[in-house]
Amino acid sequence: MSEQVSSSRFLHPRYWLTWVAIGTMHVGAWLPWRLKLWVGKLIGLAAWRFAKRRRRIAETNIRLCFPEFDETRQQRLVKDAFIANGIGILETATGWCRDPEHLRHRVVFEGQEYMARVQAEGKGALIIGIHFSTLDLGGALHSLFFPADVVYRPHDNALFERFMTRARNRIFGTAIDRHDLRGVVRRIKTGHHVWYSPDQDFGREASVFAPFFGVEAATIKLTAKIARMTGAPVMPLIFHRNPDGYTYRLEYLPALEDFPTGDEVADAARINAVIEAAIRRHPEQYLWLHRRFKTRPNKSDPKLYDV
Repeated sequence: MSEQVSSSRFLHPRYWLTWVAIGTMHVGAWLPWRLKLWVGKLIGLAAWRFAKRRRRIAETNIRLCFPEFDETRQQRLVKDAFIANGIGILETATGWCRDPEHLRHRVVFEGQEYMARVQAEGKGALIIGIHFSTLDLGGALHSLFFPADVVYRPHDNALFERFMTRARNRIFGTAIDRHDLRGVVRRIKTGHHVWYSPDQDFGREASVFAPFFGVEAATIKLTAKIARMTGAPVMPLIFHRNPDGYTYRLEYLPALEDFPTGDEVADAARINAVIEAAIRRHPEQYLWLHRRFKTRPNKSDPKLYDV
């Protein structure tokens, strides 16, 4: 009865647009692949043209991270990033709404031996993911080879939160609120792998400042803390859409050695270096649309974003 009552509240008109969005994602998930790429590109181009606030954020990030690029190349990367993230919306829909088994033939997964070694030892691992446009589809593809839980940020819209959490629970096994440190530690200590993406700005109190593309960035301390509390190997995972647009590449790197060191800044810098090297392979596929450098090293430092 309580489930029925809980579900009935989503019939309220304030959720109607959310239902449309969810329905659209289901439809998008079943589009032919060529059409998905075309629709995703259109979404990306529309966002590039009309989402001026996000475009300014992306322009600032790319200007800071790629000062060696001239303005023309920087602007091209901004546009390509919007296109990649537009396609990423359709990829997310596919990952959430369809059985990933139908994509097995599209995946090349290198470095599986590193995780297989961890599994053979009966350990839980901390998987370092990255906010590429392929993030959720990458999680679905990863589930074809290895089970994992995921740390995530709950959505503000209750209906979309339920939809998203159910989808991620199907892909990953368990979706863990990013504030539930005990839950993360407990799952790893019982032998589960946990996928965690530490490449966003979570504010001054949770962070130390470490270089990211040569810019001092607020970098969360939790990665080293989880590794220290659990003794888990820290496994970087890289995933990209290949240039053909139809196939994907996942790659495990070897577990980080001598990590954590106890030096919070050095540990944060090492994680940032791993993430930066992965981004440089296909920079257009990264989520440049968020304010990665929002928190400045000193409160008196000028803001980097005008939005």
